[in-house]
Amino acid sequence: MPIADLIKLAAGTLTVDIRKSFLTALGITVGIFMVTLITSLGSGLQNYMLNSFSQFGTRIIAITPGRTQTGGVGGLIANTRPLTLDDAQSLKTLSGIRQVVPVIQGSGAIEYQYRVRHVDILGVSYSMPDAWNFTIQKGHFLPDSRGRTPLPYAVLGAKVASELFGNQPILGQFIRVGGERYRVLGVLESKGQMLGFDLDDIVYIDTQRALTLFNRDGVMEIDVTFSANSKTDQLMQSIKEHLSLRHNAEDFTLTSQDQMLSTLNKILDVLKIALIGLAAISLLVGSIGILTIMSTLVDKRRSEIGLLRALGASKKTVASLFLTEAIMFSIIGGIGGILTAYAAIYGFRQLLPGLPLEPNILFLVISLLIAAATGLLSGLIPALKAAKIEPIEALQSE
Repeated sequence: MPIADLIKLAAGTLTVDIRKSFLTALGITVGIFMVTLITSLGSGLQNYMLNSFSQFGTRIIAITPGRTQTGGVGGLIANTRPLTLDDAQSLKTLSGIRQVVPVIQGSGAIEYQYRVRHVDILGVSYSMPDAWNFTIQKGHFLPDSRGRTPLPYAVLGAKVASELFGNQPILGQFIRVGGERYRVLGVLESKGQMLGFDLDDIVYIDTQRALTLFNRDGVMEIDVTFSANSKTDQLMQSIKEHLSLRHNAEDFTLTSQDQMLSTLNKILDVLKIALIGLAAISLLVGSIGILTIMSTLVDKRRSEIGLLRALGASKKTVASLFLTEAIMFSIIGGIGGILTAYAAIYGFRQLLPGLPLEPNILFLVISLLIAAATGLLSGLIPALKAAKIEPIEALQSE
C-alpha cells in the first residue's frame, strides 16, 4: 500500500472516535509538555547564570576565608585567620593583578530626612566599578583613601537613590547609614538583579568604615581581577602561595568565575536529569496507554483486518497500518504537548517576567522524535498481533 494511502487510512481510523483518540494521546502530551518545559527552563537558567556572572567581567577570582575542604587532624583543628585589608593590599604586588576589591556585606537603615529604607550595605574599595564593570550615572565613586582613614562618603544604587530622593538633587546631600552621617558622592547606573539579589538596592561605602560599622575583624571576600594575558591557574597558584606565606597556613579558598559557572551547571544538570526522569515516567504511562488501546482495537477490528487480508493486503501492510496509527497517536500527543508548553511559557512570562524560559528548537525536534519513537515501540506488539490474524478465521468469527 502506498504511504499516502496508509497515512490516510490511519488518520481516518483516528477520527472515528475523537474522544478515545484524545485520551490515548494524553499521556504522550503530558510527557512532552514536561520535557519541553523542563528543557526551556534549563536553557533559560543556564543563559541567565552566564549573563549574570558575565556582567561582572570574565576574569575574576574570589578569595574567601576558611577552606572548603580539610584533611587530617591538623586541618580539622586549625584556626581560620580572617582576611584583612592588609591581605588585600598585599595582593596588588603580584604580577598580572589589575584590581583588588575587599568586600564586606551587611544591612541597615538608610535615612534621608523623613524617609527610611532598610537595604544591603556593601563595603568596597575605590576600584570596585572597574573591577565589577559598574558605571557611574551621576557624580563619582568613592575616592582612594591611600592608607588614611576614609571619609564618610557613600554611593547609592539606582533604586535606593530613586526611593530616597525621587526627583530631588542627590549629589552632596547627607544621609544616615546605620546611624552614621554620610555624604552622597554618586549614583550607579541600574544593574538589575543577580540570583534574586537586587544590585540597585544597595548603598556602597568604604570597606574600612564598613568593618567598623558592622564590628567585623575581617572582610567576607576579596575579589581579584587580572589581565587578559594572565592564566587563571597560574595566578591562582601565585595567590595561594602568597597568602599561605602571610597566614602560615592555607586557611582560605580561591574560586574562579569558571569554577562558579561549572558548579552551577552541574547543579542544573542534576536538577534537569531528575525532572526529565519524571517526564520519562509520563511518557512510559502514555506508551502503556497506547499499547492498551491499540491491543483493544486489534480485537475490535478483526473483521476489518480479515477483509484487508482477503483483498490482498499482506501481513506487512496490516502491521504497517497499526504502527502508523500508533505513531500518529504519539505525534499528535507530542504536538499537543509542545503547544501546551508554549502556552504555559507565555503565561509564565506574563505572570513572572523574571523567570528565565527559553525554548530550544533542537529540543523541540528531539521531543517529536521521542514521541514518534514511543509510538513505534508501543504499537509494535499490537501491530504484530494484527499481522498474525488469518483472514478466514477473522471473517468467520465475525
